[in-house]
Amino acid sequence: MRVIVVHGGAGAADAEREARRRAGCLEAARRGWAILRQGGDAVEAVVEAVTALEDDPEFNAGLGAVLTRDGQIQLDAAVMRGWDRAAGAVAWVARTRNPVRLARLLLDRETVLMVGPPADALAAEAGLPQVDPTALITPRQRERLATFLASRRVEEGGTVGAVARDGSGGVAAATSTGGRLGQRYGRVGDTPVIGASTYADQRGAASATGTGEAFIRAVAAFRAVSALDHTSPDDAATAALAAVTEVGGRGGLIVVNARGEFGVAFTTGQMVHAWVREGEEGTGA
Repeated sequence: MRVIVVHGGAGAADAEREARRRAGCLEAARRGWAILRQGGDAVEAVVEAVTALEDDPEFNAGLGAVLTRDGQIQLDAAVMRGWDRAAGAVAWVARTRNPVRLARLLLDRETVLMVGPPADALAAEAGLPQVDPTALITPRQRERLATFLASRRVEEGGTVGAVARDGSGGVAAATSTGGRLGQRYGRVGDTPVIGASTYADQRGAASATGTGEAFIRAVAAFRAVSALDHTSPDDAATAALAAVTEVGGRGGLIVVNARGEFGVAFTTGQMVHAWVREGEEGTGA
């Protein structure tokens, strides 16, 4: 069964923005579904969906990403293909408009992870759109950073992601983030760490969002996919989050198995998400 599931990040419930975020997730899922419906593979579907979220200022990825404590943009992304476990990830990029497309570029190269200006340079060399980093900063995020600096209150930044199963049985996952609001410049969280926030193999695929350091320590995405050997996607996601809780974190996961069944779980107030499959689409928070 073909299916795509998208999440827009876990965090506190936000009734004011929920409708816009649901709509953004559903539009992203529809864009990925259009690829699956036309016979495209799961990798291209999740990359297209996450690209849509990176272009939507409602989400913490690409345009509208949160800022570091010194007002900088710092973007991370990862993509993983299930059938051969090929993976690509980037961290600390600032000029590449859609970091998920740069991560996709690495799937068929020897290098799995690239960081900083050399990663942006590779994207430019490959013809991926480049921008001045300030073009990705929105007034809302400038205001949020000012509030953070005044109060020093740590807020969850959120992360976006997608998982899919295509008509040939292939699965894939993609994740993208601007990190945590007010983080120290140079900090890297779980998104580009394969197995922490993004993982796929023949059993299924997972994309996570939440307390980055805890998801790294719990190897949460890998743990969720591994659990698919003996349980449902819903239970696999829940079990992975229990491991995250044990090391002091919280967040959410979306998981799809090799049959196209999917699960969603989160331990925060909200994790806006959407899905599309044959004859059905929906959203949740």
